[in-house]
Amino acid sequence: MLDVRPVTLERDPVRLLPLTLDHEDGLRKAAADGELWRIRVTSVPEPEQTRAYIEQALRMQAEGSRLPFAVLDSRSGEVIGCTSCHDIVPALDRLEIGWTWYAASRQRSAVNTTCKLLLMQHAFETLGAKLVGWRTDNFNFASRRAIERLGAKKDGVIRHHALRRDGTVRDTVMYSLTAGEWPEVRAHLEWQLARPR
Repeated sequence: MLDVRPVTLERDPVRLLPLTLDHEDGLRKAAADGELWRIRVTSVPEPEQTRAYIEQALRMQAEGSRLPFAVLDSRSGEVIGCTSCHDIVPALDRLEIGWTWYAASRQRSAVNTTCKLLLMQHAFETLGAKLVGWRTDNFNFASRRAIERLGAKKDGVIRHHALRRDGTVRDTVMYSLTAGEWPEVRAHLEWQLARPR
């Protein structure tokens, strides 16, 4: 049974810290790098909604359904985004990774692969998860490609599933990775991070 508690995870170039209200200014600046809240298929908060975004994440953490992290540059300490474990189902040893976004200047770098490696390693090797899942908007093609590059398998599409911030209804694409698939995926992610660029 999963026993999910706040933890710090680190591997160059990132440090994942338990999200707190102290990260509000940093998240606001990270989101401003690319005005990410303008992307209709993401959950990035508008500047004036950053505090409410963190408070919601902390409420979900208190309820046991989410473990939110601030993503920091491990060298400078700058907040560059955020991510979470969520939809945690201890009785099934299952959780999802999501609510993930990074400053535009940190996208297409080692940041996402490293964060996901840290989160999956923690889920499978420390918590004993049997399955890790992801979900994304059907039209968030960048997110879908990133999830697929991790080695996750597409489970299907839940149609007419959730509201977007603009009031339209999205289809949600579901992905997952099982504990049995993790060793090969881990080796591939390690290779991706080690290969020359």
